Amino acid sequence: MVYPGPYEQGEFALSEHQLRSYRNKGFIQLRGLLHETEVADLLREAKNLVTASARERRPEAVFESDGREVRSVFRGHELNSVFDRLMRDGRMLDVARQILGSDVYIHQSRLNLKPGYAGKEFYWHSDFETWHVEDGMPRMRAVSCVVLLDENNEFNAPLMLVPGSHMHYIVCIGQTPQDHYKKSLRKQEFGVPDPTSLGFLMERGGVQSAKGPAGSVLFFDCNMMHGSNSNISPYPRSNLFFVYNSMENRLESPQHGLQPRPEFIAARGADLSLERVAPTPR
Repeated sequence: MVYPGPYEQGEFALSEHQLRSYRNKGFIQLRGLLHETEVADLLREAKNLVTASARERRPEAVFESDGREVRSVFRGHELNSVFDRLMRDGRMLDVARQILGSDVYIHQSRLNLKPGYAGKEFYWHSDFETWHVEDGMPRMRAVSCVVLLDENNEFNAPLMLVPGSHMHYIVCIGQTPQDHYKKSLRKQEFGVPDPTSLGFLMERGGVQSAKGPAGSVLFFDCNMMHGSNSNISPYPRSNLFFVYNSMENRLESPQHGLQPRPEFIAARGADLSLERVAPTPR
């Protein structure tokens, strides 16, 4: 969705053509938005964060089901100052504000990893379905910003998206249990769509993979149906996610009496507003 607001003319705002494409498809990829030196710095910081999180067994670190490889690290923007600055960078923030039509805050940030030969799949899902039920996000007024830290290609399990699926809310079967995140972040069993609903969406929109060189940035709607395969290639795939939520869409109580998930997964803090920064000169 695209919402009208005061940020339509930001320095790095999307063109009308780009905005129309996002509105229709539910996503847009800006290839090579970050230059090589930035990407090299980000990838080095990502590796350091993963190493420290694994060594210290931080709660923000999610491991694969075998307990050996790190699958995700949450709250990266608070654990790392380089990620914090990138999250406030006008190239990201201007687009998020333009799409959501308001000031924004970070609902969630995470580093998703797929090491060569070891990275497991993320099954088809809509983030909003989870955020609505488990976090109490009232409306579909959030956008994910994905920074590709490695080249995402046909071999290393790039993100796959169903164009136009953001226009359909799929209610998932089954009652979400308490503390579901402890298992779902490794392998999701609840909050996933049924085959009939997936077929409905894919017959209309097809499937498109978000392949691109390192430094590309993908923005996609919070209700976008997406997923990715296991990485059985030798090529690693690391993507950095910033989820921007409208300040007018702050979290309420979770659905069905569920307890709120931890702050590092779903931010509920009082001081959430973001101060924009200019890109670091090359």
